[in-house]
Amino acid sequence: MVISIALILFLLGIFGIIVINSKQYFDYLKEQLTVEVFFKEVLDQRDMGKEVAMHKNYISGIQKHKFIKKVQYISKENAAVIAKRELAIATDDIFEENIFPASAEITLKSEFVNPKTVDSIKTILRNSPIVEDVVNDNELMTSVYRNISKITMWIIGFSILLLLIVIVLINNSIRLRIFSKRFLIKTMRLVGARRRFIIMPFVKTSAWLGFFGALLAILALTGCWYYFTQYINAPFVNNQYLLLLLVLIVTGIGIAVLSTALSTWNFLKLKTDELYTD
Repeated sequence: MVISIALILFLLGIFGIIVINSKQYFDYLKEQLTVEVFFKEVLDQRDMGKEVAMHKNYISGIQKHKFIKKVQYISKENAAVIAKRELAIATDDIFEENIFPASAEITLKSEFVNPKTVDSIKTILRNSPIVEDVVNDNELMTSVYRNISKITMWIIGFSILLLLIVIVLINNSIRLRIFSKRFLIKTMRLVGARRRFIIMPFVKTSAWLGFFGALLAILALTGCWYYFTQYINAPFVNNQYLLLLLVLIVTGIGIAVLSTALSTWNFLKLKTDELYTD
């Protein structure tokens, strides 16, 4: 019984790890879709020295917003270097060094990366006299967001299906165990034992079986997860993984206890002659 529960919960844990890592990967993809703020050119020579200071003040101001994860300032000189690298140009003769405006490359937090929210964020970022324009690749962002949403829905659907399969399998295993004790259950009832008195020992035993099954599943899952994290140089312990372990324990104990209580109760309601045909 314990081995059966452990194997079922182990499969559930494997899928849980897939779900956790897929979410982290989706968050990583979203955070690659940056928004870029281009600053206006300062025409008055007397204000040239204040230009960088104004840009830095603007960046300090927008970093207070909850949707900002990171801001990288790109000066005119750095913009020219990036342009040369992207265009594979090794000389300064083709264009002047300062023809590219200074800008700020903004990385948004993953939960704010969706077409409607980004449009609102761009409006907020434009609300400054030193900002010339705020741009991002809307088409790419929309495409990535839609694909991630579709994949997420499929993952949620498979998670629900797998959870139902786990419930059915554990429930059937528990029912077989209770079925083998049906005559003992009925005998206790016939001699006057209360239903609670009859059910509680089975429930406690099933709770321990569910706990030990979950513990075995966790040990096997932790070994696989440790090997995997060492292979990809990822952190071994994180909040999502600890939550998954808690879910496995609660699932193992909860399903075992509920199935035992329901199965025992059903056998208590049966008549004596029905015990032979159930």
